[in-house]
Amino acid sequence: MEHHQAPLGSARVTSPIAASVTRPRYSGPTPPSGSAATRSPWRRWRDRFFFLLFFASVAIGILGLAALVIDVLTDGLGALDFSFINSYPSRHPGESGIRAALFGTIWITLGTAAFAIPIGVATAIYLEEFAPDHWATRLVQLNIANLAGVPSIIYGILGLALFVQALSLDRSVLAGSLTMTLLILPIVIIVSQEAIKAVPNEFRDAAFALGANRWQVVKMVVLPQAIPGIMSGIILALSRAVGEAAPMLMISSLVFLTFIPTSPGDRFTVLPVQIFNWVSLPQPGFQAVASAGIIVLLAVLLSMNSVAIWIRNRYQKRY
Repeated sequence: MEHHQAPLGSARVTSPIAASVTRPRYSGPTPPSGSAATRSPWRRWRDRFFFLLFFASVAIGILGLAALVIDVLTDGLGALDFSFINSYPSRHPGESGIRAALFGTIWITLGTAAFAIPIGVATAIYLEEFAPDHWATRLVQLNIANLAGVPSIIYGILGLALFVQALSLDRSVLAGSLTMTLLILPIVIIVSQEAIKAVPNEFRDAAFALGANRWQVVKMVVLPQAIPGIMSGIILALSRAVGEAAPMLMISSLVFLTFIPTSPGDRFTVLPVQIFNWVSLPQPGFQAVASAGIIVLLAVLLSMNSVAIWIRNRYQKRY
């Protein structure tokens, strides 16, 4: 029997059964584990449920905040004018103003910044760059973190006992500034530490390789890179100080103040205390005056944040 060999290059004929055995059908890439294609209907339903739940939570929070802002604007815009900004508190709603409270807030903010910024930043630099990795250092950092969560009224009581009574500073701008310094100092330290930690170690190593000592590395390398984060944290801490009412209720008991503080030893009042007093009064007209005061307080906070953004952008462009 003769066997004919197929010519070279001709197609090889195979049966469909052999092809199905030797060459499996391509089914495309296998979906990764946990993808939508491999999830069970229960898991897909659960994911959608939690997505809708979280979305609804965010929407409720935003809508609630928007409703509060709209209500404040509706009630307060009618009472907000130049006379309101330039007038002192009065027993008559139409004659009340926030001149004394506004200048008192500025005094307290500047005094708090003067104490809290150098102490807080210097403490953060020492803890991150110079302090040894020792149990005492870790204990100090733990206590700082705990102090950041202490209720503000505790700092008000401490300020009343220490600065007003023990040190005989009276209910002055200096006593209020020192009290608010105690309040925001842990926050300034923690935020400054985080900003310093964010500086890559390669920058420090490069400076050490060039012969710089540790202080030169901190001053020339670490601080310029960390300043944007430090400033953002400081503004955030000062914003909390501006909006706090509980400590100032302990220190500043004057709400019908008819003069502007001109020195750290003068008495004062601040916007949150003045707003609290107006809200607690029974006359309906003071509700609109309180809403106008809230608008001014929001404007002060937005102005502080704008300054923080400008400073951060300036240092980012420079470095």
